[in-house]
Order: sequence, then C-alpha cells, then structure tokens
Amino acid sequence: MIISAALAAVLVPLAAAPAVSAPTAARAYVDKRVNACAGERAGCNPGAVAHYWYKRGSSARGVGWVYASREGVRSGTARWLVKKPGGTWKTGGGWKRAGRVGGTFVETSWGRDGHTGPVYPRGTRICVQFKGLSTKACVSLK
Repeated sequence: MIISAALAAVLVPLAAAPAVSAPTAARAYVDKRVNACAGERAGCNPGAVAHYWYKRGSSARGVGWVYASREGVRSGTARWLVKKPGGTWKTGGGWKRAGRVGGTFVETSWGRDGHTGPVYPRGTRICVQFKGLSTKACVSLK
C-alpha cells in the first residue's frame, strides 16, 4: 500500500521529534496515533489519522485530534464519524472545508494536541468521510 504524501507529512515530523523527559503525571498517559488509507486507487483517497490517549490500565480512550486527507482533488468538505462498540454511527465533528495543499491533495483536521477531547471506550471506530465520496477511511482505538 502506498502511503500518501498527506499522511507522510503528518507522520514523519512526529517520528523525527527528539525524545523529551516528561513530568511524572504525563507518564501516566499513553499517547498513540493510528492511520488508514482507503480507496482502490494508488494513494489515500481518503486517508485518516487519529491521535488518542489513555491512562495505563483504563479502557477509556480520549481523542485529541482527527485528520482527514484526500488525493487527486483541489477542494472538498469532510467530517468524522464515530461508532462505539455495539453502538450506531454518530457525527464526531461537523462538516469542515478541506484546504488545498500543493496541487495534489486537500486536508483538514479537528481538535488539538494534548489530553483533551471526547472520551470513548476501547474498540471505538473513527472514520473520515468526504462529501460526494462513498469510501471512508477508518481507524480503531485499541
């Protein structure tokens, strides 16, 4: 699977960041990022990345931010959806206009870094959806 430029742009700086000693309270949290690409064409059409956090031993997962990207378009509007285990799909974030990055893809995001945001149980699914595109990119909170 080819990883899109959008996902690489998000993931590479994170991997290259130097390790910093965190205060004891911050070590109680585990921070994770999950990503997925969807679509049959090469690249991510669409792509999704989610940052989530939890306290060690807890089954609750906090979602810090969600990122959506789509290749091969010059504009778009996206939202993210959430489904708790055994539940139904709900809107996680409202429709938001995606900004053009270069000439090859658009992207948008919701939330911010840190241990803030909505909290869901382990196993929750998060998908990003673009208007006019039936394919969704989905990730699971482990």
